[in-house]
Amino acid sequence: MENKKAEWKRSEPELKLINMESVKVEQIEWLLYPFIPFGKVTIIQGDPGEGKTTMVLQIIAKLTRGEPILLNKKSQKEAQQDSEENLKQEVLSQDNPIQPVNVIYQTAEDGLGDTIKPRLLAAGADCSRVLVIDDREQPLTMVDVRLEEAIMQTKARMVVLDPIQGFLGTDVDMHRANEIRPLMKRMAVLAEKYHCAIILIGHMNKNSNGKSSYRGLGSIDFQAAARSVLIVGRLKDEPETRVMCHVKSSLAPEGKSVAFRLDKETGFQWIGEYDISADDLLSGDARGQKSRIAKEFLLDILADGGMAQKKIEEEASKQGIKKKTLRNAKQELEIDSVKRGNQWFWILSE
Repeated sequence: MENKKAEWKRSEPELKLINMESVKVEQIEWLLYPFIPFGKVTIIQGDPGEGKTTMVLQIIAKLTRGEPILLNKKSQKEAQQDSEENLKQEVLSQDNPIQPVNVIYQTAEDGLGDTIKPRLLAAGADCSRVLVIDDREQPLTMVDVRLEEAIMQTKARMVVLDPIQGFLGTDVDMHRANEIRPLMKRMAVLAEKYHCAIILIGHMNKNSNGKSSYRGLGSIDFQAAARSVLIVGRLKDEPETRVMCHVKSSLAPEGKSVAFRLDKETGFQWIGEYDISADDLLSGDARGQKSRIAKEFLLDILADGGMAQKKIEEEASKQGIKKKTLRNAKQELEIDSVKRGNQWFWILSE
Protein backbone atom coordinates (compact mmCIF):
# COMPACT_ATOMS: atom_id res chain seq x y z
CA MET A 1 0.00 0.00 0.00
CA GLU A 2 2.84 2.37 0.89
CA ASN A 3 4.55 1.60 -2.42
CA LYS A 4 1.37 2.56 -4.32
CA LYS A 5 1.15 5.88 -2.45
CA ALA A 6 4.78 6.65 -3.22
CA GLU A 7 4.20 5.84 -6.91
CA TRP A 8 1.10 8.05 -6.97
CA LYS A 9 3.01 10.98 -5.46
CA ARG A 10 5.80 10.61 -8.01
CA SER A 11 3.31 10.75 -10.90
CA GLU A 12 1.75 13.99 -9.68
CA PRO A 13 3.21 17.15 -11.28
CA GLU A 14 5.28 19.42 -9.08
CA LEU A 15 3.55 22.65 -8.09
CA LYS A 16 5.08 25.71 -9.76
CA LEU A 17 3.68 29.21 -9.22
CA ILE A 18 4.22 32.22 -11.47
CA ASN A 19 4.19 35.57 -9.72
CA MET A 20 2.69 38.19 -12.04
CA GLU A 21 5.18 40.72 -10.69
CA SER A 22 7.92 38.82 -12.55
CA VAL A 23 6.02 38.59 -15.85
CA LYS A 24 7.42 40.88 -18.55
CA VAL A 25 4.89 42.96 -20.49
CA GLU A 26 5.06 42.17 -24.21
CA GLN A 27 3.68 44.18 -27.11
CA ILE A 28 1.56 42.44 -29.74
CA GLU A 29 3.09 42.54 -33.21
CA TRP A 30 0.86 42.46 -36.25
CA LEU A 31 1.06 40.94 -39.67
CA LEU A 32 -2.05 42.95 -40.54
CA TYR A 33 -3.53 45.20 -37.85
CA PRO A 34 -6.04 44.53 -36.34
CA PHE A 35 -6.91 41.37 -38.25
CA ILE A 36 -3.89 39.03 -38.15
CA PRO A 37 -1.46 39.04 -35.18
CA PHE A 38 1.95 37.41 -35.10
CA GLY A 39 2.39 34.67 -32.53
CA LYS A 40 -1.31 33.81 -32.46
CA VAL A 41 -3.96 31.79 -34.30
CA THR A 42 -6.39 33.48 -36.71
CA ILE A 43 -9.41 31.78 -38.27
CA ILE A 44 -10.80 32.88 -41.63
CA GLN A 45 -14.12 31.27 -42.49
CA GLY A 46 -16.90 31.56 -45.04
CA ASP A 47 -19.09 29.60 -47.40
CA PRO A 48 -17.38 27.66 -50.24
CA GLY A 49 -16.49 29.79 -53.24
CA GLU A 50 -16.67 33.14 -51.45
CA GLY A 51 -13.01 34.04 -52.02
CA LYS A 52 -11.33 33.04 -48.74
CA THR A 53 -8.44 31.18 -50.35
CA THR A 54 -7.98 33.76 -53.10
CA MET A 55 -7.77 36.54 -50.51
CA VAL A 56 -5.23 34.63 -48.42
CA LEU A 57 -3.10 33.90 -51.51
CA GLN A 58 -3.12 37.63 -52.28
CA ILE A 59 -1.86 38.30 -48.76
CA ILE A 60 0.82 35.64 -49.21
CA ALA A 61 1.94 37.26 -52.46
CA LYS A 62 2.43 40.61 -50.73
CA LEU A 63 4.36 39.03 -47.85
CA THR A 64 6.75 37.21 -50.18
CA ARG A 65 7.57 40.53 -51.84
CA GLY A 66 7.74 42.52 -48.59
CA GLU A 67 4.96 44.87 -49.72
CA PRO A 68 2.02 46.41 -47.81
CA ILE A 69 -1.05 44.18 -47.90
CA LEU A 70 -3.67 46.91 -47.88
CA LEU A 71 -3.11 50.23 -49.62
CA ASN A 72 -4.90 53.48 -48.89
CA LYS A 73 -6.92 53.74 -52.09
CA LYS A 74 -7.99 57.34 -51.48
CA SER A 75 -7.31 59.45 -54.55
CA GLN A 76 -5.05 62.48 -54.50
CA LYS A 77 -8.05 64.77 -54.91
CA GLU A 78 -9.87 63.17 -52.00
CA ALA A 79 -6.74 63.34 -49.84
CA GLN A 80 -6.50 67.06 -50.61
CA GLN A 81 -10.19 67.47 -49.80
CA ASP A 82 -9.80 65.71 -46.49
CA SER A 83 -6.81 67.87 -45.60
CA GLU A 84 -8.55 71.11 -46.49
CA GLU A 85 -11.84 70.23 -44.83
CA ASN A 86 -10.26 68.43 -41.83
CA LEU A 87 -12.22 65.26 -42.45
CA LYS A 88 -11.17 62.53 -40.04
CA GLN A 89 -10.97 59.26 -41.89
CA GLU A 90 -10.02 55.89 -40.44
CA VAL A 91 -6.88 54.49 -42.05
CA LEU A 92 -6.23 50.79 -42.59
CA SER A 93 -3.13 50.20 -40.51
CA GLN A 94 -0.62 47.40 -40.53
CA ASP A 95 2.89 46.50 -39.47
CA ASN A 96 4.33 44.99 -42.65
CA PRO A 97 7.59 43.05 -42.56
CA ILE A 98 10.53 45.15 -43.79
CA GLN A 99 11.90 42.25 -45.83
CA PRO A 100 10.13 39.55 -47.87
CA VAL A 101 9.26 36.53 -45.73
CA ASN A 102 8.69 32.81 -46.18
CA VAL A 103 5.21 31.33 -45.93
CA ILE A 104 4.04 27.74 -45.43
CA TYR A 105 0.80 27.02 -47.29
CA GLN A 106 -0.95 23.65 -46.93
CA THR A 107 -4.08 22.82 -48.88
CA ALA A 108 -6.20 19.69 -48.65
CA GLU A 109 -8.57 20.66 -51.46
CA ASP A 110 -6.83 22.34 -54.41
CA GLY A 111 -4.11 21.10 -56.74
CA LEU A 112 -0.73 22.82 -56.39
CA GLY A 113 0.07 22.89 -60.10
CA ASP A 114 -3.32 23.61 -61.65
CA THR A 115 -4.86 25.90 -59.01
CA ILE A 116 -2.57 27.25 -56.28
CA LYS A 117 0.51 28.20 -58.32
CA PRO A 118 -1.49 29.91 -61.09
CA ARG A 119 -3.25 32.00 -58.43
CA LEU A 120 0.05 32.86 -56.77
CA LEU A 121 1.58 33.87 -60.10
CA ALA A 122 -1.48 35.97 -60.93
CA ALA A 123 -1.04 37.73 -57.58
CA GLY A 124 2.63 38.37 -58.33
CA ALA A 125 4.00 36.17 -55.55
CA ASP A 126 7.64 35.18 -55.20
CA CYS A 127 6.93 31.44 -55.36
CA SER A 128 10.42 30.61 -54.10
CA ARG A 129 9.24 31.85 -50.69
CA VAL A 130 6.06 29.74 -50.61
CA LEU A 131 6.76 26.30 -49.12
CA VAL A 132 4.53 23.22 -48.96
CA ILE A 133 5.07 20.15 -46.79
CA ASP A 134 4.94 17.08 -49.04
CA ASP A 135 2.25 14.94 -47.43
CA ARG A 136 1.41 12.70 -50.37
CA GLU A 137 2.63 9.59 -48.58
CA GLN A 138 1.30 10.49 -45.14
CA PRO A 139 -1.41 13.15 -44.68
CA LEU A 140 -0.40 16.10 -42.51
CA THR A 141 -2.28 16.80 -39.27
CA MET A 142 -2.18 19.61 -36.70
CA VAL A 143 -0.16 17.46 -34.32
CA ASP A 144 2.29 16.27 -36.97
CA VAL A 145 5.90 16.84 -35.97
CA ARG A 146 6.68 17.86 -39.56
CA LEU A 147 4.75 21.07 -39.07
CA GLU A 148 7.10 22.34 -36.37
CA GLU A 149 10.13 21.06 -38.27
CA ALA A 150 9.03 23.00 -41.36
CA ILE A 151 8.54 26.22 -39.39
CA MET A 152 12.01 25.89 -37.86
CA GLN A 153 13.67 25.08 -41.20
CA THR A 154 11.97 27.79 -43.26
CA LYS A 155 11.60 30.45 -40.53
CA ALA A 156 8.13 31.06 -41.95
CA ARG A 157 6.30 34.11 -40.60
CA MET A 158 2.91 32.78 -41.68
CA VAL A 159 1.48 29.25 -41.78
CA VAL A 160 -1.82 28.49 -43.51
CA LEU A 161 -3.90 25.30 -43.21
CA ASP A 162 -6.69 25.27 -45.79
CA PRO A 163 -9.24 24.04 -44.77
CA ILE A 164 -9.21 23.24 -41.04
CA GLN A 165 -11.04 19.95 -41.33
CA GLY A 166 -8.46 18.63 -43.80
CA PHE A 167 -5.79 18.57 -41.07
CA LEU A 168 -7.65 17.21 -38.04
CA GLY A 169 -6.86 13.55 -38.58
CA THR A 170 -9.22 10.69 -39.32
CA ASP A 171 -9.93 9.91 -35.65
CA VAL A 172 -10.93 13.45 -34.61
CA ASP A 173 -14.57 14.55 -34.33
CA MET A 174 -14.57 18.29 -35.00
CA HIS A 175 -17.76 18.70 -32.95
CA ARG A 176 -16.23 17.34 -29.73
CA ALA A 177 -14.58 19.98 -27.58
CA ASN A 178 -12.33 17.50 -25.78
CA GLU A 179 -10.86 16.43 -29.14
CA ILE A 180 -10.54 19.90 -30.68
CA ARG A 181 -9.13 21.68 -27.63
CA PRO A 182 -5.69 19.92 -27.64
CA LEU A 183 -5.31 20.50 -31.39
CA MET A 184 -5.98 24.22 -31.07
CA LYS A 185 -3.68 24.38 -28.05
CA ARG A 186 -0.96 22.82 -30.20
CA MET A 187 -1.47 25.50 -32.88
CA ALA A 188 -1.36 28.27 -30.30
CA VAL A 189 1.88 26.92 -28.80
CA LEU A 190 3.57 26.74 -32.22
CA ALA A 191 2.46 30.26 -33.16
CA GLU A 192 3.78 31.71 -29.91
CA LYS A 193 7.00 29.65 -29.86
CA TYR A 194 8.08 30.70 -33.36
CA HIS A 195 6.29 34.07 -33.41
CA CYS A 196 4.52 33.28 -36.65
CA ALA A 197 0.94 33.95 -37.67
CA ILE A 198 -1.04 30.72 -38.04
CA ILE A 199 -4.15 31.00 -40.20
CA LEU A 200 -6.80 28.29 -40.26
CA ILE A 201 -9.30 28.51 -43.10
CA GLY A 202 -12.71 26.95 -42.53
CA HIS A 203 -16.06 26.55 -44.23
CA MET A 204 -19.23 27.83 -42.56
CA ASN A 205 -22.02 25.49 -41.53
CA LYS A 206 -25.51 25.81 -43.03
CA ASN A 207 -27.26 27.14 -39.91
CA SER A 208 -30.22 29.12 -41.24
CA ASN A 209 -30.04 31.47 -38.25
CA GLY A 210 -27.50 33.56 -40.13
CA LYS A 211 -25.82 34.82 -36.96
CA SER A 212 -22.07 34.81 -37.45
CA SER A 213 -21.47 33.30 -34.01
CA TYR A 214 -23.51 30.21 -34.95
CA ARG A 215 -22.12 29.66 -38.43
CA GLY A 216 -18.61 28.52 -37.51
CA LEU A 217 -17.91 24.91 -38.44
CA GLY A 218 -17.52 22.34 -35.66
CA SER A 219 -16.87 22.86 -31.96
CA ILE A 220 -16.99 26.37 -30.49
CA ASP A 221 -13.46 25.63 -29.24
CA PHE A 222 -12.13 26.50 -32.70
CA GLN A 223 -13.19 30.12 -32.29
CA ALA A 224 -12.51 30.16 -28.55
CA ALA A 225 -8.84 29.30 -29.06
CA ALA A 226 -8.31 31.77 -31.92
CA ARG A 227 -7.37 35.35 -31.04
CA SER A 228 -8.92 36.72 -34.22
CA VAL A 229 -11.82 35.37 -36.30
CA LEU A 230 -12.74 36.73 -39.74
CA ILE A 231 -15.64 35.98 -42.06
CA VAL A 232 -15.51 36.36 -45.84
CA GLY A 233 -18.68 36.57 -47.92
CA ARG A 234 -20.07 38.08 -51.08
CA LEU A 235 -22.78 40.72 -51.49
CA LYS A 236 -26.00 39.26 -52.86
CA ASP A 237 -26.68 42.16 -55.23
CA GLU A 238 -23.01 42.65 -56.14
CA PRO A 239 -21.57 39.14 -56.50
CA GLU A 240 -18.19 40.47 -57.63
CA THR A 241 -17.80 42.32 -54.32
CA ARG A 242 -16.62 40.25 -51.35
CA VAL A 243 -16.21 41.51 -47.80
CA MET A 244 -13.98 40.47 -44.89
CA CYS A 245 -15.63 41.13 -41.52
CA HIS A 246 -14.15 40.87 -38.03
CA VAL A 247 -16.29 38.74 -35.69
CA LYS A 248 -13.78 38.24 -32.86
CA SER A 249 -10.79 40.31 -31.81
CA SER A 250 -9.15 39.51 -28.47
CA LEU A 251 -6.05 41.69 -28.90
CA ALA A 252 -7.34 44.92 -30.44
CA PRO A 253 -10.61 46.71 -31.26
CA GLU A 254 -12.49 44.95 -34.05
CA GLY A 255 -11.40 46.20 -37.45
CA LYS A 256 -13.80 47.79 -39.89
CA SER A 257 -15.00 45.50 -42.65
CA VAL A 258 -12.82 45.50 -45.77
CA ALA A 259 -14.08 44.74 -49.27
CA PHE A 260 -12.38 43.36 -52.35
CA ARG A 261 -13.54 42.79 -55.90
CA LEU A 262 -13.13 39.41 -57.55
CA ASP A 263 -14.23 38.82 -61.13
CA LYS A 264 -13.00 37.06 -64.26
CA GLU A 265 -12.07 40.22 -66.18
CA THR A 266 -10.11 42.27 -63.64
CA GLY A 267 -9.17 39.53 -61.16
CA PHE A 268 -8.56 40.55 -57.54
CA GLN A 269 -8.64 44.15 -56.32
CA TRP A 270 -8.87 45.59 -52.82
CA ILE A 271 -11.68 48.17 -52.51
CA GLY A 272 -11.20 49.37 -48.94
CA GLU A 273 -13.36 49.78 -45.86
CA TYR A 274 -17.00 48.79 -46.29
CA ASP A 275 -19.97 49.63 -44.09
CA ILE A 276 -21.48 46.22 -43.36
CA SER A 277 -21.52 43.92 -40.31
CA ALA A 278 -20.82 40.20 -40.32
CA ASP A 279 -24.44 39.38 -39.50
CA ASP A 280 -25.68 41.63 -42.31
CA LEU A 281 -23.23 39.98 -44.68
CA LEU A 282 -24.56 36.54 -43.80
CA SER A 283 -28.19 37.62 -43.95
CA GLY A 284 -29.46 37.24 -47.52
CA ASP A 285 -31.91 40.14 -47.31
CA ALA A 286 -29.34 42.62 -46.01
CA ARG A 287 -26.41 41.90 -48.30
CA GLY A 288 -25.44 45.01 -50.25
CA GLN A 289 -28.49 46.95 -49.08
CA LYS A 290 -26.55 49.88 -47.62
CA SER A 291 -24.34 50.15 -50.67
CA ARG A 292 -27.31 49.98 -53.03
CA ILE A 293 -29.16 52.71 -51.13
CA ALA A 294 -26.09 54.96 -51.22
CA LYS A 295 -25.64 54.47 -54.96
CA GLU A 296 -29.30 55.18 -55.69
CA PHE A 297 -29.04 58.31 -53.53
CA LEU A 298 -26.00 59.61 -55.44
CA LEU A 299 -27.45 58.88 -58.87
CA ASP A 300 -30.63 60.71 -57.92
CA ILE A 301 -29.07 63.76 -56.26
CA LEU A 302 -26.51 64.24 -59.07
CA ALA A 303 -28.90 63.56 -61.94
CA ASP A 304 -29.31 67.28 -62.74
CA GLY A 305 -25.64 68.19 -62.38
CA GLY A 306 -22.84 68.54 -59.87
CA MET A 307 -23.35 69.39 -56.22
CA ALA A 308 -21.10 70.53 -53.39
CA GLN A 309 -19.65 67.65 -51.40
CA LYS A 310 -20.70 69.19 -48.07
CA LYS A 311 -24.30 69.45 -49.25
CA ILE A 312 -24.27 65.85 -50.48
CA GLU A 313 -22.90 64.60 -47.17
CA GLU A 314 -25.50 66.60 -45.23
CA GLU A 315 -28.36 65.13 -47.29
CA ALA A 316 -26.90 61.63 -47.03
CA SER A 317 -26.63 61.95 -43.25
CA LYS A 318 -30.32 62.87 -43.06
CA GLN A 319 -31.12 59.58 -44.81
CA GLY A 320 -28.90 57.57 -42.46
CA ILE A 321 -26.11 56.97 -44.99
CA LYS A 322 -22.70 56.92 -43.31
CA LYS A 323 -19.85 58.93 -44.78
CA LYS A 324 -17.73 55.83 -45.48
CA THR A 325 -20.63 54.11 -47.25
CA LEU A 326 -21.11 57.25 -49.32
CA ARG A 327 -17.43 57.30 -50.29
CA ASN A 328 -17.52 53.63 -51.27
CA ALA A 329 -20.57 54.26 -53.46
CA LYS A 330 -18.82 57.26 -55.03
CA GLN A 331 -15.82 55.13 -55.88
CA GLU A 332 -17.97 52.31 -57.29
CA LEU A 333 -19.87 54.79 -59.51
CA GLU A 334 -16.60 56.50 -60.54
CA ILE A 335 -17.99 59.92 -59.63
CA ASP A 336 -15.56 62.78 -60.32
CA SER A 337 -14.40 65.38 -57.77
CA VAL A 338 -13.90 68.92 -59.12
CA LYS A 339 -12.76 71.95 -57.13
CA ARG A 340 -14.65 75.19 -57.72
CA GLY A 341 -13.34 78.08 -55.66
CA ASN A 342 -12.95 76.81 -52.12
CA GLN A 343 -15.42 73.92 -52.47
CA TRP A 344 -15.31 70.43 -53.89
CA PHE A 345 -18.14 69.29 -56.15
CA TRP A 346 -19.11 65.75 -57.10
CA ILE A 347 -20.15 65.17 -60.72
CA LEU A 348 -21.33 62.01 -62.47
CA SER A 349 -18.80 60.78 -65.02
CA GLU A 350 -19.84 61.21 -68.62
